[in-house]
Amino acid sequence: MPRRHLEKIYVSVNSDFDPTGYMQPRSITWKDGRTFPIEEVRDFRPGSTLGQDCTADACFTVLIHGEEKHLYFERARSSFSSIFGRWFVEAVTTV
Repeated sequence: MPRRHLEKIYVSVNSDFDPTGYMQPRSITWKDGRTFPIEEVRDFRPGSTLGQDCTADACFTVLIHGEEKHLYFERARSSFSSIFGRWFVEAVTTV
């Protein structure tokens, strides 16, 4: 019987930072170059509230083409100071 598996899909995200340091995602660009504007950020949750299975440091609930999607941010764990973190979405695959 096939099992469902969540796969991380890393994406490019254009985001703004306000004077307080709040990160506001504005658009998502897929590997193939398609860009989708984020119409609204509906919710923000820190990683500590996402459960043990989630490796993200933050989850943004965003509106794209009228549909709610989850956009995750994970901070870099490397010693390279120029690498801050990266964004991903989750896709369901069957294994």
